[in-house]
Amino acid sequence: MVLWAFALFFLVLVFYLRREDRREGYPLEDELTGRLDTVGGPLHTASTKSFLLPFGRGRVTAPTQGREPVDIAARRTDRFAGAPYAPTGNPLVDGIGPAAWAERARHPDLDMEGHPRIVPLSVASDYAVAVGDPDLLGWPMLGADGVVAGTIDDLWIDRADRLIRYMQVSVGGRAVLAPMMMAKVDRRRRRVVIDALLASQFADVPPIEAADRITLYEEERVQAYFGGGYLYATPARQEPLL
Repeated sequence: MVLWAFALFFLVLVFYLRREDRREGYPLEDELTGRLDTVGGPLHTASTKSFLLPFGRGRVTAPTQGREPVDIAARRTDRFAGAPYAPTGNPLVDGIGPAAWAERARHPDLDMEGHPRIVPLSVASDYAVAVGDPDLLGWPMLGADGVVAGTIDDLWIDRADRLIRYMQVSVGGRAVLAPMMMAKVDRRRRRVVIDALLASQFADVPPIEAADRITLYEEERVQAYFGGGYLYATPARQEPLL
């Protein structure tokens, strides 16, 4: 009796977990024809559930209905499922491969008190660079080619994690953000190097709208642009032709 009860419980648990994990990414479709592969049904698809977002951000409902439109600036390199895509434009801007981004929320990441987590050090008067660490303001920013891309004129800090997230770089009269986690700080030469991009490519870093905050979507775009540079910054970084 106990064995049968356990088997029944386990069976119900499996069905429950499979229903819940189909809230995102389903139904699957054939990559070539677009035909739906997993239409689902009452036993396979979870009922619609709404989640209340914090700080009055409204509600989000899952699973969503219908297919989200996707326009990719790339072409398929061959006619079989799983074939790679080749960019048809600027892959760093178009979001191809490692430069791809997700459509995240258009509002800042907030701390437990509802304040923006990531802000410029120039407006966070109660924070300062730790004693013993170099103050990067005024230091040149170099790309992978060793050319100066711009000058660091501010630091963006994460007030929740107490660290520097981005460096604000003045590039050709506009301010762009560069991820601190990709930077190599050269104390001896008083310069910062990010080898993800060439110096000329810093000019096309996705901009942010506000001067004192950055949204989750804008963070996604900036991180994707720099991350994609490790493959697309130069032709030599891409796979060889066999």
